Amino acid sequence: MFHADTYTGTREENYGLVLKQLQALIADEPNQIANLANASALLNQFLQDINWVGFYLTEGTQLVLGPFQGLPACVRIPFGRGVCGTAAATKETQLVPDVHLFPGHIACDAASNSEIVVPIVKNGEVIGVLDIDSPLKNRFDELDQQYLEKLVDILLQAM
Repeated sequence: MFHADTYTGTREENYGLVLKQLQALIADEPNQIANLANASALLNQFLQDINWVGFYLTEGTQLVLGPFQGLPACVRIPFGRGVCGTAAATKETQLVPDVHLFPGHIACDAASNSEIVVPIVKNGEVIGVLDIDSPLKNRFDELDQQYLEKLVDILLQAM
């Protein structure tokens, strides 16, 4: 059973706790959708000042909406389009301080002002992305990127 912890440490300590919680949540569970659903719920509970967190999964040359927390979202995003599609096309994390300045940004939620998207790459192929939006500009930084990439690595071990 999951118990929400109070995150009272440093950001690094708190992220470390979240990574341990994720490992416990997905241990011995082979179902990808269940694991992604729990991961999005965990991040939604942990992260402050966000308005959407979830996953898009690869289907051909586009991303299709997967498990998430937040308002209804765009269902399909072509590779190379918007922040998510760019992360999928480049296989690189996109850390965007102001989405309104990002060429081709797709506004699924008008309240979003910053975004981080981490590609999920298995055997050299993008199988999806982790997408997190915030109503604040400059919400995400390199520390978020570092730990969210570690979180994706943990998820990949179960995929």
